[in-house]
Amino acid sequence: MEEKIKSVFDLQQKHKFDLRKTNSKTRIEKLKLLKQALENAEEEIYAALEGDLRKNRFETAVTELFFTYAEIDHAIKKLKGWMKPKTAGKTMSNLFARNKIYYEPKGVCLIIAPWNYPLQLIMSPLISAIAAGNCVILKPSELSNATAAVISKIISSTFDEKEIACFEGDAEVSTILLKYPFDHIFFTGSTAIGKVVMEAAATNLTSVTLELGGKSPAIVDVTCDLKTAAEKIAWGKLVNAGQTCIAPDYVLIDEKLEINFIEYYKSAVQKMFFNENGINREVYGKIINEKQFQRLINLIKRATDDGAKVFWGGEVNEKDLTINPTVLTSVNARNAIMQEEIFGPVLPVVTYKNLQEAIDFINAKDKPLAFYIFSENSENQRKIINETSAGGTCVNDVLVHISNPNLPFGGVNSSGVGSCHGIFGFKTFSHERAVVFQSKLGMTKMIYPPYQMGLLKWLKKLM
Repeated sequence: MEEKIKSVFDLQQKHKFDLRKTNSKTRIEKLKLLKQALENAEEEIYAALEGDLRKNRFETAVTELFFTYAEIDHAIKKLKGWMKPKTAGKTMSNLFARNKIYYEPKGVCLIIAPWNYPLQLIMSPLISAIAAGNCVILKPSELSNATAAVISKIISSTFDEKEIACFEGDAEVSTILLKYPFDHIFFTGSTAIGKVVMEAAATNLTSVTLELGGKSPAIVDVTCDLKTAAEKIAWGKLVNAGQTCIAPDYVLIDEKLEINFIEYYKSAVQKMFFNENGINREVYGKIINEKQFQRLINLIKRATDDGAKVFWGGEVNEKDLTINPTVLTSVNARNAIMQEEIFGPVLPVVTYKNLQEAIDFINAKDKPLAFYIFSENSENQRKIINETSAGGTCVNDVLVHISNPNLPFGGVNSSGVGSCHGIFGFKTFSHERAVVFQSKLGMTKMIYPPYQMGLLKWLKKLM
C-alpha cells in the first residue's frame, strides 16, 4: 500500500502543474462527470448506506445525494465568476498600478472523510478541490466500508489516478498518507484526531482545514413556540440516529418549561420514528458499530451513576446496534456526557433560571460547531449571538445552515479550522495570490537611497 501511495502522490505532484492551467470550462466538465457517475451509482449508494448505517432511502437522498448534487450545480453555475481575478484597492505606493487577486490551485490535496455521512462529507470538499483546479487523494472511512467501496469504484472509473485517487483502509493508511508533503489537507472527524492531523501537517508546513465537532447546544427560552422547538430539535437530534456533527448535543431550557418541552419532544419523536410495534427501524438508523454502541451505553451509565435520570427512553438492542431515543435530566455538568460530544440519540436536558446563566454555561465550554437558539425575542437573540461564539448558528431551526452554499460552514478553535461550501470551499482549496501590475508612473523611487530627509514631512502628510 505504501508503495502505491507514493507512486500516486508522485504522479499527482507532476500533474498538478498541468491542472493549474485549466480553465472554468474544463473544470466544469469534470464536475459534470462526477455528478453523472454519482447518478449512475445511485442504487449502489442507497444499498451501501443502508448496510453501513441503516439509512432510510429518503434520508440518504436528502442528506447525502441531493446535498451533493446541489453543491455540484452551485459550483458549475458560479465557477467562472469565482476564478476571475478580483480587482483590489490602491495605496500611495501603487497609486497608478493595477492590483489584482488571482486564485491559483494549492496543488495536491488530501481529503480524509468520516463515517457518519460518508458520501456527502467526502464529495463536498472534493467538489471544491476540483473547482479550484487541484489533484486530490481521498481517504474514506473504513468504518463505513460499503460506502467507501462504492466511492472508490466511482472515482477509479471516472478519473485518472494522476488527478484524483481513492485509498481505502484503516488508520494505518491515513498515517502513511499524512507523512507526505501535501499542499493542503482537509479533514473531517473528531477533535482528538484533528489534533493528530494538524501535528502531522505541521511537519511539512501543510495548510489544513479541520471540520471537527463538539457539544452544539440548543437554548430554549420562554418566548419560543415550545411545541415547534421540540419537534425541530427532535428531528435534528435523531436524524442518522444522532450521528451528526451539528446535531443538538444538549438542550438548555428555562426551568419553567422543562417538563412541557420533554412531553412535546416525546410526542414528536414518537410521530417521526415509532410505529405500532415500537421504534421504526425503516426510518431510524443504527449505531455504526459495536465500539460506538458500547461508548454510548457507558456514557449513559456513567451519567446515571452520577445522579442523572433517564426521564424517557433508554431501551437498547445490541443485536442490531439500536439505541432508542433517550432523554436525560438532572445531569451533572461535570459528568462525561456533558464534557464530550455525544454523537448518538441521547439528549440531556439542562435547566437554567435566567438567560445569562445559560450563556455562562455555554461559554465555560469549548466553542461549538453549531448553536441553536429558540426564541421569539429579538433582544434575546442578539444577546445570545453577541455574547457567545460558534462555528454556525440557526435561530428557530436546526441543521439548515449547512444546506446553503452561500454561507461558510466550519468550526472555531476546538470545533474546527477554516470553512467550506460554495465560494468558501473554492477559496479553501485556492491560494489567493496578490499581483501588482506597476505603471511607469510608480512613486516608489521617492523612497530609494540616498534618502532625502526633507521628504519625510511631505510623506507623513500623504500618509
